Amino acid sequence: MGDSQAWAAAPAAAEQARSVLAGSWSCAVTAEGVREELVGAHTVAEDGRIVLHVPEDSALLAATLCAPRGEPSAVLEFADVAPVPMRNRIRARLRLAGFFTLEEGHLAFEATRVVLRRPSGAVVIDLDDFAAAAPDPLAGAEARLLTHLAEAHPDAVERLTRLVEPGNLHGVVRVQPLAVDRHGLTLRIERRRAHGDVRLPFHTPADGVAQLTERMHVLLAQASAASCPRALQRQRTDGDG
Repeated sequence: MGDSQAWAAAPAAAEQARSVLAGSWSCAVTAEGVREELVGAHTVAEDGRIVLHVPEDSALLAATLCAPRGEPSAVLEFADVAPVPMRNRIRARLRLAGFFTLEEGHLAFEATRVVLRRPSGAVVIDLDDFAAAAPDPLAGAEARLLTHLAEAHPDAVERLTRLVEPGNLHGVVRVQPLAVDRHGLTLRIERRRAHGDVRLPFHTPADGVAQLTERMHVLLAQASAASCPRALQRQRTDGDG
């Protein structure tokens, strides 16, 4: 990502993949030569099995019904998009290859390969790990939490930069909350022509929004006790912020 600050206490790949499924509202589906963009059409079972609720006149459903093989192959693609406006909002992409079966008029998808593509590279996720993993407990509330932090508490976001190594703030023009999970908060550090991400780990994982509030208060207290980075001070003096 271009920054030297270490990435700490991050979710495992299988957990992140399940979080992408839990947080995504849309997906692209390709099967038997047909591709459709679906919105609000999928549900996810506890074991990660995906069910698509498509209309009766869907070309995807027709292609599945008419497939010469009993279980037509398919690819599902999900994008993990940062809820706060910023550069390069795609945080990860999830691609699942497998096959469809028809269940009560819906398309049930069985994955045979799961690949999570992150800025650091692609990871092939073991199917048993994927089935056993659970979404991050904050996944369902993340968009609301980050949007509230960015819009209602920009002063808190700025204060948190005191926990970032000064070298990572050189030339900074904007800092936004990129992601939050039970392990920590990630900030997007934007410069004029580049950007980097910095992880601020919690002292212990947060298993819900109530615990997240306490973890954030701890980070802010630590930031208040730290000195303001000189790089950020220069930015204010130069009027770039």
